Amino acid sequence: MNAEILEKPTKTKDIKSSKYVYSFHDGDGKNKQLLGGKGANLCEMTQIGLNVPPGFVVTTETCLTYLAEPERKLPTGVMEQVKLNMTALEKATGKIFGNAESPLLVSVRSGSAMSMPGMMDTILNLGLNSKTLKGLIKQTGNERFGYDAYRRFIQLFGKVALGVPDEKFDKHFEEVKKRAGVLVDVGLGTKDLIEISDRFLKVVNEHTGKPFPEDVFEQLEIAIKAVFNSWMGKRAIDYRREFKITPAMANGTAVNVVTMVFGNMGNDCATGVGFTRDPGTGENVMFGEYLTNAQGEDVVAGIRTPKPVAQLATEMPELYKQLEELRNKLESHYKEVQDFEYTIEKGILYCLQTRNGKMNTVAMVRTSVEMVAEKLITKEQALLRIKPDILEQLLHPRLDASHKAEPLAQGLPASPGAASGHVVFDADRAELLGRAGEKVILVREETKPEDIHGFFAAQGILTSRGGKTSHAAVVARGMGKPCVAGAEGIKVDVKLRQAEIGDKILHEGDYITIDGGTGFVYKGVIPTVEPTFSDELKSY
Repeated sequence: MNAEILEKPTKTKDIKSSKYVYSFHDGDGKNKQLLGGKGANLCEMTQIGLNVPPGFVVTTETCLTYLAEPERKLPTGVMEQVKLNMTALEKATGKIFGNAESPLLVSVRSGSAMSMPGMMDTILNLGLNSKTLKGLIKQTGNERFGYDAYRRFIQLFGKVALGVPDEKFDKHFEEVKKRAGVLVDVGLGTKDLIEISDRFLKVVNEHTGKPFPEDVFEQLEIAIKAVFNSWMGKRAIDYRREFKITPAMANGTAVNVVTMVFGNMGNDCATGVGFTRDPGTGENVMFGEYLTNAQGEDVVAGIRTPKPVAQLATEMPELYKQLEELRNKLESHYKEVQDFEYTIEKGILYCLQTRNGKMNTVAMVRTSVEMVAEKLITKEQALLRIKPDILEQLLHPRLDASHKAEPLAQGLPASPGAASGHVVFDADRAELLGRAGEKVILVREETKPEDIHGFFAAQGILTSRGGKTSHAAVVARGMGKPCVAGAEGIKVDVKLRQAEIGDKILHEGDYITIDGGTGFVYKGVIPTVEPTFSDELKSY
């Protein structure tokens, strides 16, 4: 494919509509080209009666018009329509955007016609400033929650909208965590979070030369532009090139503005990612992970290792039952395996998004056969689900079961398959060596969307944090590459280019083997055997 196609925004011909914004109640859930996959699905879920937080979509056409403007200005009328829709959100929620007493907060999310997990930008908790923060604390009676939401917003907005490198925030965050003697953010107290928020505000001021924006509509306009700009970001372009996504398939990103619901207000709150069937094996069981007292980015970004969804049945049995009902409704409506995100706020379940689930070929074949047997889809539809080029994944070798090697560590089996290669600790080096024909395993503490070029070059991915539904795992499964996530016994030190596993040290360049089917990690190269075909494939 010609890379130029992907590197220049192409405006659609003769955009006649001056309607830039659609509420979830009005948008056509079938029109993914205009509303993006996420926006179209949010509209459709709202209209079939699922519990979706109120919101609206700024169209992909608006994005293309914006990107085609040399000065990168939003088309005339966009912010006026956004403000009208914000007024509708205020009526629906009883909260007011920018109000010091009862503030409305929103998320600003990307979403193109084709699913591109983690490749474009999201900002949470938008609408917070020094005044609305006090209102949020008063509203919830929870000062710790208020400052937790505030520090998250400053960092996300600073990184995505203002171009502040993550490392500048991480340095201060780690310093405060170290002094407080905690390993994860849930262990931080209110005073710690107040200090982190103050430090983050200074980081933004020092990097941009300006104070953090207080005007909430200014925040919203900057955020909309930032999400539009992320369509032309390096990782999004790399992803489209790798997966051969042309402008005819997806052109521009929509922006979804959604009322915030909070999974981090206490231990009766949670956030999670689910699949209606296991995307690794295709088994007809709900698959997924969740975290209590957390926000959604904590799960998909892989910064904490989450709990398997089955544990929710013990921890919150009534909510688990509701989640099962949601799973069944989504699959019966869309007639496809769904990858969905949800938040539980004070005992109320909200569905935040759904999309067709990315699976490896083994799972795709099994689900096709079983969904025909269940009369969910026809045999013709089942055949159309399997693209010929992905059948190559079935030819990937697996580890010889007779090997005697002892595993160095074990993580979560996040994407099946086995691979050996040199250990590499950063995505740029993985890309460099991969292009030179070297076989490498990308080893990270956690993977970020910015690492995507390293994924493409590596034979497999190993992380010491994160779970089976992190962006790393989802993308690896879609590519048919093995991934072991959340191998918490491994301490990765990128600066020293080494990893500690107990009393052993792995240096960059050492050979390791990972088994994405078991989660085991081995030193050296383990022999592989030829694959066998499943009964489901034989019956196809």
